[in-house]
Amino acid sequence: MNKMIRRSLARLPVVAAGLALAGAAQAQEVTLKFHHIWNTQAMASVQLITPWCDKIAKESAGKMKCQVFPAMSMGGTPPQLVDQVKDGVADLVITLPGYTAGRFPALEVFELPFMTNSAEVGARAAWDYLQKYALKEFPGTKILAIWVHDEGYVHTREKPVKTLADFKGLKMRAPTRQTNKLLAALGASPVGMPLPAIVDAVSKGTIDGFLLPWEVMPSLKLHEMVKYHSETDPTRPALYSAVFVFAMNQAKYDSLPAELKKVVDANSGAAFSQDIGKIWDASQAVGRKLAQDRGNSFYMIPASELQNWVQASQPLYRDFVADMDKKGLPGQQMLQDARELLTKYKK
Repeated sequence: MNKMIRRSLARLPVVAAGLALAGAAQAQEVTLKFHHIWNTQAMASVQLITPWCDKIAKESAGKMKCQVFPAMSMGGTPPQLVDQVKDGVADLVITLPGYTAGRFPALEVFELPFMTNSAEVGARAAWDYLQKYALKEFPGTKILAIWVHDEGYVHTREKPVKTLADFKGLKMRAPTRQTNKLLAALGASPVGMPLPAIVDAVSKGTIDGFLLPWEVMPSLKLHEMVKYHSETDPTRPALYSAVFVFAMNQAKYDSLPAELKKVVDANSGAAFSQDIGKIWDASQAVGRKLAQDRGNSFYMIPASELQNWVQASQPLYRDFVADMDKKGLPGQQMLQDARELLTKYKK
């Protein structure tokens, strides 16, 4: 055997070891499929999803990144997102549990009317409550963050809502089971639908208006499709809010190496939820200004009139407690805990 052949054979283990190391390094690179409801111009896309993905990529030295699928572009409907992440179709989602009516009943306490008027406060309270009462509602899923949106208001096409009586005869959209119940209690005809369906429903006159926070309206140009906006006295809790979760497939998380788990852990949890709440609170002024610039009409529901709405909505609290009790859960204690947590974190 000549010297050249011997040298080539001697190098084979070294080459093989190098290829194995390269393969191992490549195996550590993780791409997370991130599916959500918003278009790429939406506030959530710009201020939450893209920055989060950039941050985990940077902190993992490029070993972990997102492949983002906006506006339900992976297929399915918004109510199916909770199953897509549980089943591993998507690795990450942001969605509203309330889109799936009755499936996450413990969390519905934060969708009851007149609970809070701060997304930041709601986020802090919801995280604590989640740990005590609602984690078991998400099998196969790791919750990275939970929050509520900024104050929800009434937006209508053809007539303003100033009193309880003005709801009568209106077909109004709401996002969740509890907000649909609220509309019915106030005298409107509720029409349940997820966010992306609102544009078509308004343009066709299927609905006369909708309940929404200011945050989401600019991305769908909904301020151009209605004329009247009924806001509530800021000294009182908001008419309604809805719960969001940022969720990860548990098996995907479990499969990550320790160093990448640490990156996910550092970008999730109570403080992260609070930061998201701050983003939602700060979004109000931007959305509202577009409606002002268009010349839309605004009306502030005074506290005296709002009390009539509060009274009309009382059955919702009783129904929540009764529903929890039927499931063997401490309904009254759950409602009390949610209220006490909101008071605890109120600024």
